[in-house]
Amino acid sequence: MSQPQPLLADRGFYLGPMFRQAADRHGAVFVTLDRPLDVAPDLGVDLSYTVLATLVEELSSRLWEAGVRPSEQVAIHKTDNVDIVLLTCAVSRIGAVPALLSPGLAGPVAGQLLERLHKPWLITDRAKLEGTLREVPVSDLVRQTLSVDDAPGAVPLEKYAGAAPHAAVRLHPREPSLITHSSGTTGVPKLAVHCAGTMWNRLVPQKAMGWPTRGESAALHMSFVHSRFYHLLGVLLHYGSPLLLITDPEPASVGPLLARHRPGIVETHPNTFVLWEELADAPGAPLSRVRSYGSTFDAIHPRTVQRLLDASKRRSPWLIQLYGQSETGPVAFQWFTRRSAARADGRRVGIGIPGFTRVRIADEQGRRVAPGTAGRIEARTRGRILTYLGMQDRYDRQLNDGWWEMGDMGHQSRWGALYLMDREIDQIDSVHSNLEVEDTLMSRLEELREVVIVPGVDREPVPVVCVRGEAPLDLGRWRDATADLPKMAEPRQWRFEELPMTSTWKVKRVEITRMISEATPAGSTAA
Repeated sequence: MSQPQPLLADRGFYLGPMFRQAADRHGAVFVTLDRPLDVAPDLGVDLSYTVLATLVEELSSRLWEAGVRPSEQVAIHKTDNVDIVLLTCAVSRIGAVPALLSPGLAGPVAGQLLERLHKPWLITDRAKLEGTLREVPVSDLVRQTLSVDDAPGAVPLEKYAGAAPHAAVRLHPREPSLITHSSGTTGVPKLAVHCAGTMWNRLVPQKAMGWPTRGESAALHMSFVHSRFYHLLGVLLHYGSPLLLITDPEPASVGPLLARHRPGIVETHPNTFVLWEELADAPGAPLSRVRSYGSTFDAIHPRTVQRLLDASKRRSPWLIQLYGQSETGPVAFQWFTRRSAARADGRRVGIGIPGFTRVRIADEQGRRVAPGTAGRIEARTRGRILTYLGMQDRYDRQLNDGWWEMGDMGHQSRWGALYLMDREIDQIDSVHSNLEVEDTLMSRLEELREVVIVPGVDREPVPVVCVRGEAPLDLGRWRDATADLPKMAEPRQWRFEELPMTSTWKVKRVEITRMISEATPAGSTAA
């Protein structure tokens, strides 16, 4: 294990000591869960910085006793719960490298990612081993399987309870410190390798953005395997915010929790915000004390922004939108207020982060194009990952003299504002921007929970719609709403649960196209 130079030590974002540093700085600040931890169910749901700091240290000592050592990879693939976060911090605390695999991955995909890792340790549970992983040769792919419960064929972490405390281990800021995976919207996800140095360069601007709401209570429903969650957590712990960590996003469950805790900060995925529109006028006014909403992972519909901001009774609430990806972290940002949301262009995703990121539009030859000209979005950032694990050639192909190809098409204004059109792979010749049309339809048809336009068998635009409450789509209203839009095929109505999605609720458009080409999914109807 290499040792960091003293001057570099503070230029890294290390996950292992986060909770202890926050506890030492702020004391026993409240942390509330919506379900007990799988690794410590007896603790209940009303916890604190201090309790979680102690638990992270105890888990890290168990892992060390089990044989985990610095720089070794530890895959975490278990049922969705907040203990994914605590296990990640525990692995990091002893200098090992957590590799976070989404609970929503299909078994064969999880198996491929385990194979791509370097004979990792695996932390999992009975539900995974007897469920999605049952056909995966796990024992051939991993060094040893550890379980948070009594899963057969695995060593329970409880076996090492009471292990002697072990001191924290800190790697050099440029050594791999975290592995996450891409969304997988176009196929098998890629494994993104982060280091403490690049993660620090993502954290600093986000701390600056968090300064106006420092100390406000925060409610989060986000993927616990995405790097964005850990940066936001780092910001909130730094400022001492009480936390409400949510695993179940259904309004019937989350509404009473939000009404009880009255958070000043709320962050979740854009599609979850669409679901939470119905909380705007829910009993108990659950969003009435929100000062700041955070949205990342994808662009958010203007209709949703307006409803969220109108639900707050604070004098000047705002929503901050971050545009980026796992490989880069946020590269552009913008703020919405009640006034600006009313006239917002849903395709405008903001400007580069001064001092940390730059954004440009390039043609197919990698040359910058004139303002207003459509092209490929590229970003230059200090927060870029080190590599794709086992796919260095693929990583290198996305670099153009230090500029990273985001995979999206867009254009910039004369003043540098970035406008997102579509993913490059999703473009349809007869539609200027699928996303723009979708924003228009969501604004015109308030009954829509989601609309996704994908290329059909002959590359014609096919709208797939989901209606709130699963009510039948009103075809008359649909035809009125689409009269001035590009010609599209007849809409196909699906249940929202049928849409293939990533762990951050991004719709897998390529998968929908495949499903349409093969057959209409069971239970769906053409409107």
